[in-house]
Amino acid sequence: MYIAYAILAAFTAGLVAIFGKIGLEKVDTTLATTIRAIIMAAILLLTSLALRKWNLSQIDSRAFLYIFLAGLAGAVSWLFYFLALKSGPATAVAALDRLSVVFVLVLAAIFLNESLTVKTVIGGVLVVVGALLFI
Repeated sequence: MYIAYAILAAFTAGLVAIFGKIGLEKVDTTLATTIRAIIMAAILLLTSLALRKWNLSQIDSRAFLYIFLAGLAGAVSWLFYFLALKSGPATAVAALDRLSVVFVLVLAAIFLNESLTVKTVIGGVLVVVGALLFI
């Protein structure tokens, strides 16, 4: 099932690039990112409440720290993404943004002890080559 969810995530991320590029024509990127974050927060809060998933007692301080850091990294990522989208072609920006796969590959090997196999290294190289072809 994760493959279907991942494909849906990729498709909707593609919509972010298209809608974002159109919406950024005459709007400051920081303001646009802020509005996007508010809309996302509202939708996620409503979803959590509707599904009865709003239970903060299950989050310990260590988990909260890492979720906070993930949120911080995500916010900074969105700021840079919209800055890039404002001035560059959507296809190139989206392709370069997908280099996050390569960063995850390396960081997961370092911090999560995930193994680097020949297959994953070749896949990472192909992602880099593919992204560079869009520039």
